[in-house]
Parts: sequence; structure tokens; C-alpha cells
Amino acid sequence: MARRIIGIDPGLTRCGVGIIDVAAGRKLRFVHVSVIQTHADQELSERLRIIGDGLEAVLDEFAPGAMALERVFAEQRNLNTVMGVAQISGIALREAALRDISTQLHTPSEVKAAVTGYGRAEKAQVGEMVRRLLGLKEAPKPADAADALALAICAAWQTPVSSARSASRLHGSAAAERVAAPTKAQEAWLAAERAAKSRGRRLG
Repeated sequence: MARRIIGIDPGLTRCGVGIIDVAAGRKLRFVHVSVIQTHADQELSERLRIIGDGLEAVLDEFAPGAMALERVFAEQRNLNTVMGVAQISGIALREAALRDISTQLHTPSEVKAAVTGYGRAEKAQVGEMVRRLLGLKEAPKPADAADALALAICAAWQTPVSSARSASRLHGSAAAERVAAPTKAQEAWLAAERAAKSRGRRLG
């Protein structure tokens, strides 16, 4: 049975939303992509309402079972941007909790590694790989849309890779052979995940 995942690239001006289905054998299927937009001259409360209403509508229409959000380190962006991302992330997490949707947080480098195999890939490279992986005619635009789908793809590939490693540890090589081996991009994602956890331990 396919698992439906929503990826959200949070932002006050443009909030990317991408939804995919993932079936056995890591088969991906495009479902939906959109960008919820607000304007800087609007009151903050109004901007948050617009984005909250937009996310609520998408979640109710497509009923995903999992959500992937971008995790941003404060030193990577200016303070205003970080605050906007945090505010939208809070809204998304609340909506997920209300619907009992499991959530994952991924750094940009983790997502880039999962999709392209390289944690410092340019946005154009990410968009092109998203296009290829989902069989689209062109890369989703703006970049927020492609990033949202990339987040969903990253989350889609996390569980199968973890399952393969767990099967190998618990049941030996025979069981592991029944689970598809991780791709190079997924191996790179695991490396990025380990690096992020290592940084977190050093900062803690």
C-alpha cells in the first residue's frame, strides 16, 4: 500500500507544499505541488492566517500520513527569515498533531544529499532531480515548490533505508537481501544525517 507524504518548505512570503505517494520498492508518484503566498505589506497575523488556512485545506484534501519539514539552523539565514520559518513550522506541526500525522525534520543538506547525492547541490540541480525522480515534464517552480517535493522524497527514502539496516542487524544477510539496497543518494543522505547528529551533540 502506498504511503502519502507531504513536504513543506516553510516561509512567510512563499510556503512550498509538495505531496507524493511512495510504494514498495521506493516507487514515487507525484500527487500535488503548490506555493502559498503572502505579501510583506500584510499584517503578520493575516499572513499566518493565510498560510494556516492553505495548509489546512491541502491536508484535508489529500490526507497525507506523514509530513516532512525543513529544519533550519539560525546561523544559516538572517533572523527575520529564521523567525518566519519557525512560525510557519509551528503552524504546520500543530496541523499535523491535530490529524495524528507523523512528522520529520530535515536540514537542507540532508534533503540535497537524499535527492542528488550531494549535500551542497544548487537549487537548479535539486529541481532537476525532483523532475526526474517524479517523471515530470519540467522542474517545479518556484524553487520553494521543488524544495517541498524534495523534502517529501527525502522522508520517503528514510524508512526503507532504516528498515534495510535493521533487517541486516536483526535477521542476518538473508533478510537484508529481501529489502532493496539503498541508492547512492540515500547513502549520502545517511552520511548527512550522521553529520547533523554529530554537530548537534557538539553543540549540546
